[in-house]
Amino acid sequence: MLGAERGLKMTGDDFSFEPVSGFDLPRFAGIPTFMRLPHVPLTDPRAAQVDIGLIGVPWDGGTTNRPGARHGPRQLRDASTMIRFVHPHTGISPFRLVRCADLGDAPVNPADVQDALARITGFYDAVVDRGIMPLTAGGDHLVSLPILRALARSGPLGMIHFDAHTDLFDGYFGGFRYTHGTPFRRAIEEDLLDPERVVQIGIRGTMYDGEDIEWGQAQGVRIVMIEELMERGLDDVMAEARERVGQEPTYVSFDIDGIDPAYAPGTGTPEIGGFTTFQAQRMVRKLNGLNLVGADLVEISPPFDPSGGTAWVGASMMFELLCVLATARDEIG
Repeated sequence: MLGAERGLKMTGDDFSFEPVSGFDLPRFAGIPTFMRLPHVPLTDPRAAQVDIGLIGVPWDGGTTNRPGARHGPRQLRDASTMIRFVHPHTGISPFRLVRCADLGDAPVNPADVQDALARITGFYDAVVDRGIMPLTAGGDHLVSLPILRALARSGPLGMIHFDAHTDLFDGYFGGFRYTHGTPFRRAIEEDLLDPERVVQIGIRGTMYDGEDIEWGQAQGVRIVMIEELMERGLDDVMAEARERVGQEPTYVSFDIDGIDPAYAPGTGTPEIGGFTTFQAQRMVRKLNGLNLVGADLVEISPPFDPSGGTAWVGASMMFELLCVLATARDEIG
């Protein structure tokens, strides 16, 4: 186990990879990083020691209606200063299992979609080359596509996807094919995802025509509508999801609008009738033990989140994701 080999304090060359404790510095003080971790740019030689990198992608050039997710990473960093060391239910301390750091933000271009996608992929190529597992804060959901382009270089991945929407649409506005509603259709077409190992959970809301669901099902995607989730129960659905992805490399994508807007209103495309924050936590915890290669949390829009409550939900879900990623990385060694 990496944590056992390195000791409880994750240090290297007298450099601590642990968060700053609220016992040492008030959580409202200091420069905010994800979960108060050290900022280690990829150009820093210490990046070679990082196991899991927390990354912001401040970009919402794929948004088709209410924008603002480009500001999500900054607000999530600030909210995440409230995160402490140990998971209250599982007892996992991700910062003592593996070395974690805030790698900063991926480069983006707010004026050109294709250039932005290329820049993001280039950044994640460098992350993968250094053997770092990424945990990403978006940004709109199109940011998942360039991340997958970097992670799936060795072959298509499985994916467990929590969302109100499939993001399997073909195109918008006369065939424009790159929006936050199209990333996973493009990913399947580009052979980045194995559709037989893709599970989408929580889908709901009014539809344009249902073509996205029909296309996904025809490819083999397992789409779990919110009604099925609630009728069968979380444990049963997550057991099926685990069986479908198996022990092959799997990505996790969590759109904040999967959670009911009563709990997370600060997003561009809210849909009523979603899961609660506690249900979301339980489902992510059920990912423990899978062969995970990365995860993202997307679509938090601070302009629609005046209280900051949605950002706190997002930061808390990032910690849940970090715990299962750290366990996966620790087992890999």
